[in-house]
Amino acid sequence: MTGTPLAAAAIAQLEAEGIDTVIGTVVNPAGLTLAKTVPIRRTNTFADPGLGASPSWHAFAIDQSGIAFTPDVGVIGDQRLRIDLSALRMVGDGLAWAPAAFFEQDGAPVPACSRGTLSRVEAALAEAGVEAVIGHEVEFLLVTPDGGRLPSTLWAQYGLAGVLEHEAFVRDVTRSAAAAGIAIEQFHPEYGANQFELSLAPQPPVAAADQLVLLRLVIGRVARRHGLRISLSPAAFADGVGSGAHQHFSLTMPEGPLFSGGAGARGMTAAGESAVAGVVGGLPEAQGVLCGSIVSGLRMRPGNWAGAFACWGTENREAAVRFITGGPGNPRGGNVEVKIVDPSANPYLASAAILGLALDGIKRQAALPPEITIDPATMPDSDRERDEIVSLHRGQAEVIAALDHSELLRGILGDPAVDMVVAVRRLEHERYGDLDTEQLADKFRMAWSL
Repeated sequence: MTGTPLAAAAIAQLEAEGIDTVIGTVVNPAGLTLAKTVPIRRTNTFADPGLGASPSWHAFAIDQSGIAFTPDVGVIGDQRLRIDLSALRMVGDGLAWAPAAFFEQDGAPVPACSRGTLSRVEAALAEAGVEAVIGHEVEFLLVTPDGGRLPSTLWAQYGLAGVLEHEAFVRDVTRSAAAAGIAIEQFHPEYGANQFELSLAPQPPVAAADQLVLLRLVIGRVARRHGLRISLSPAAFADGVGSGAHQHFSLTMPEGPLFSGGAGARGMTAAGESAVAGVVGGLPEAQGVLCGSIVSGLRMRPGNWAGAFACWGTENREAAVRFITGGPGNPRGGNVEVKIVDPSANPYLASAAILGLALDGIKRQAALPPEITIDPATMPDSDRERDEIVSLHRGQAEVIAALDHSELLRGILGDPAVDMVVAVRRLEHERYGDLDTEQLADKFRMAWSL
């Protein structure tokens, strides 16, 4: 989808408002945000027929040099990046932004395209009579321009000191996000030193992922204005708590919401229970999409609020799937938070995997496993085995293999998307799997930064 072409008058109006450059972004299977820019007068061309891009864009790895070529993605061929004009936003200082997607030269969608993949899953939900909205969270660390630690003398977990220490940055992000049409719901210091989290208002899946990508761009630009950078690594420092990129989702059918007002567990409907069951059951195979980078394992530890066990629980922050009930404190109704997603994941593919698993659960009428009301790490092994609670804090090679061999995820995302995620993650493991934790954190601290 590229949207209706901008009329000459609309382009002239953008120019009058100081816009001279349009940037279009895609996120590749390694979670890297890639981009092209055009002068404002070339905006419609960027939308259709689009700008050329090598298939190798799908294969670029996080080490700034590796390309994970596959039998289908190599040096031969060319594709087109097309921006979605309906999502065009002004981001200040003469720059406008729009999300892009990959198309073949004949106009057919490229199957490996992450935005296109999420669009297909959103359409599959609609065909089944299910409407989804997603609310993204983004955690990041402020660091020096070369990726070094900032002082934390006045830092306290969730403390006011962090807001005051970085007040100019916080206010600048808030203003810049609002000017770009981004709906921030909250913005606060996090557990780690110089770590912040923002929560975004829920939107339909593709629009929600677009908003997240735009927010990362805004945060990166603001940090640069203040002589800082952001680290979007799952584990910026080996001794830190790590950063997540949690996704909240809710589902509605013509009869009403699936996570509120039902007769099932915690107010879920039968379909809602099956959706949660589908997500919980599919996490071991989906982990390679949600948190499969070479650095992800440094965060995926029990006691780290990362959801290191595949189970669900109401307001249980150590469960991979946290259920939030509807009520006075949550007027939008019940929703589900998937805690294992981290910033190294492609947000479009992560959303597609989560929603695809939920839809699969609904279609199969999957039975909801027992709710876990304690920290699953404190349970005896026999109890976890009884409740079929699977550990997710595994080595990267095992995580990649589970995804590669998953018929379920291949059915949801398609072989091209899965094959490229597997390829870029295998390159990481083959080149850097022998590094220790500090070496990994140091090498990839800025890999996903903007």
